[in-house]
Amino acid sequence: MSTQGKSDLPLEAYWMPYTANRQFKADPRIIVAAKDVWFTDDKGRQILDGHSGLWTSGLGHGQEAITKAVADQIQLLDFCPPFQFGHPTAFKLADRVLQLMPGNLSHVFFTNSGSESADTSLKMARAYWQLKGRSGKTRFIGRQKGYHGVNYGGTAVGGIAANRRVFGESLQVDHLRHTLLTENKFCRGMPESGAYLAEELAELIALHDASTIAAVILEPMAGSAGVIPPPVGYLQRIRELCDAHEILLIFDEVITGLGRCGAYTGAAAFGVNPDILNLAKQITNGAVPMGAVIVAPDIYNTFMDNGGPNHVLEFAHGYTYSGHPVACAAGLAALELLVEGQWPERVARESSFFESNLHDTLSEKPYVTDVRNFGFAGALTLEPYKKDPLKRPFEVAMKMWEKGFLVRYGGDTIQLAPHFVMARKQITSLIEALGDSLREIAD
Repeated sequence: MSTQGKSDLPLEAYWMPYTANRQFKADPRIIVAAKDVWFTDDKGRQILDGHSGLWTSGLGHGQEAITKAVADQIQLLDFCPPFQFGHPTAFKLADRVLQLMPGNLSHVFFTNSGSESADTSLKMARAYWQLKGRSGKTRFIGRQKGYHGVNYGGTAVGGIAANRRVFGESLQVDHLRHTLLTENKFCRGMPESGAYLAEELAELIALHDASTIAAVILEPMAGSAGVIPPPVGYLQRIRELCDAHEILLIFDEVITGLGRCGAYTGAAAFGVNPDILNLAKQITNGAVPMGAVIVAPDIYNTFMDNGGPNHVLEFAHGYTYSGHPVACAAGLAALELLVEGQWPERVARESSFFESNLHDTLSEKPYVTDVRNFGFAGALTLEPYKKDPLKRPFEVAMKMWEKGFLVRYGGDTIQLAPHFVMARKQITSLIEALGDSLREIAD
């Protein structure tokens, strides 16, 4: 069945996000329904969702418990002003989130996305040091290939050049080198080599002095840049250096949080606890936009202790839709399903199957220069065209769409993120179709 052709929809008015609008509107890919691990397109085709939506929907689409919770909540309370007022579901969800967090993280601040979580955490870090009387601690350290959303602060600390190029400088930021090393190509899981790269943080501290650095912000495992697991010992050394020099450590767990790594957080999976942890995506299983920033007690208490009279707000920050009742209802239902189904544990058990299938099937396919994985996240790096490094992943992803599979393409990578509930035969069909697509574009 041909998948090409115009749509009857009025396509022109919508400026689509992170999309090649000209190409899309010439050859639209319209999704009209979703259930379990499947999308349905506007031609009635069933599309196996190989990326859990957009790292969002590990429990599968159309979960009835989430749908019911959302419907019930919107009938009962469709909106509550979050400034100076509250509603029960927000307090319940914050408490539920904390039960799944590592270390001593103690308080939850709700946002509406991963981008908002990133900028919120940066503002918290700067304000924290101001309140501590350390006003010189304003600099942030990010990492090359890091992704922290698209708002102003997150763009600044992010390390994907194409996302920053046209926006100019904003915050005081330096970047650690990424950990995608030649010697670790085709590594299965966490690479043994590369922990030494954490010493670059010590060099930046020596360059700028710790008295100027507010926080280090990292994804425990880089996701959007193409699934880059941390080298063994790397995150532990980053934590040690932050502790030694009184620098906050922020983990951006918008992708790694709530099951993707075979634990409730990447922090738990990799054995390192941050001072601030950012969530989004999986918190509602993608059903309703939501994010969260979870902080250690000292951070929360510093704001409370320096807030002035009790009637004065302590943190001049928030969003109209922070802790929205409908989003909170979706979050409570999604986390209940996640815990009751023991889906992170299932990811941990099945990750070896995914890993073997991914590497054994794809490592020798045309144009594949690297394969990486951790938990239920995997990626290929593809050999680029000489003058267009972005084209081959696009070609592969379009070939997959023709075959009835959705995968993510970004930069020089193809990315897979199976649903936590995806059956082995579905994972196998996804990976085999990817191998066939690579072979076909080489012919």
